Amino acid sequence: MNARTAPPADHPVVNADTIVRSARTVIVTEAAAIRALESKIDATFVRACQMILTCKGRVVVSGMGKSGHVARKIAATLASTGTPSFFVHPGEASHGDLGMIQPDDILLGISYSGETDELLFILPAVKRQGIPLIAITGNPKSSLARQAEVNIDANVPSEACPHGLAPTSSTTAALVMGDALAVALLEARGFTSDDFARSHPAGSLGRRLLLHIADVMHTGDDVPRVGVEASVSEALVEMTRKHLGMTAVVDNEGRLLGVFTDGDLRRALDDDDVDLRNATVGQLMTPGPKTIGSDKLAVEAAQLMEKHQINALLVTDPSGQVVGALNIHDLLRARVV
Repeated sequence: MNARTAPPADHPVVNADTIVRSARTVIVTEAAAIRALESKIDATFVRACQMILTCKGRVVVSGMGKSGHVARKIAATLASTGTPSFFVHPGEASHGDLGMIQPDDILLGISYSGETDELLFILPAVKRQGIPLIAITGNPKSSLARQAEVNIDANVPSEACPHGLAPTSSTTAALVMGDALAVALLEARGFTSDDFARSHPAGSLGRRLLLHIADVMHTGDDVPRVGVEASVSEALVEMTRKHLGMTAVVDNEGRLLGVFTDGDLRRALDDDDVDLRNATVGQLMTPGPKTIGSDKLAVEAAQLMEKHQINALLVTDPSGQVVGALNIHDLLRARVV
């Protein structure tokens, strides 16, 4: 180690055992704090849920410092699980952002001490509008708890910080209480995975739950199809033009009879008994291929392809008519897989 890279003389010595012990103590301490919350899910918690369920406006979540970061996350979780919600910074609220809070809303205030000045300062203005207050605190006798219609107790036995100063267990407990509220409300509203996907359209879950075959399939003239009497060369031209590595083989009414793929061609080339010059595609096709309906989810096509080790699917209607086609590249472009 040269002089440039050497640590300063007073650089602390890393003791692996001490670091591991410290980290594990934090996890054990915070896990105990979470377990202690279970007994606090009581009639008070139920009342808070009832207030939110009957609220005609939004849940406005507010907190300062570390509690503010937790409040932002709780607001986001509520909003994405069927409870309209947003975060308001209590400091900014007293400088104009109170206008964001309307009489039909509910204020959810988060402060472990229950004595956060910025939060308490805006309460008179909130109360004048008749806006109910739900508090999450660690002190049921605090100013915030006393002014709340409902105070959810999130007291913890101890902080994970060895000095008992840095908010650690207390912020974890508040976050868990917020998640408990969100999930309880979600179930009470009958909020489904489809509802969740509609609020996450750009996410992978949204694509998996909302994207249907009709959204990604090729249609009309882009669907490869030939008649049962077509020659192999005609089928190959159709496959090349449509770039899907296969073609549907249909009857005169457009109903699916089979599929001719690159694999069928390779098998025919390996068969000395097949005269490719005179064979029809109907003689070489795979009859009764796997198909899917246009109303199915795109993720179902991916599952079908994986299960049967195929790279493309034909889309048919209830009468057996070919209405579309797609392959694995279409699903990749749609980011379904």
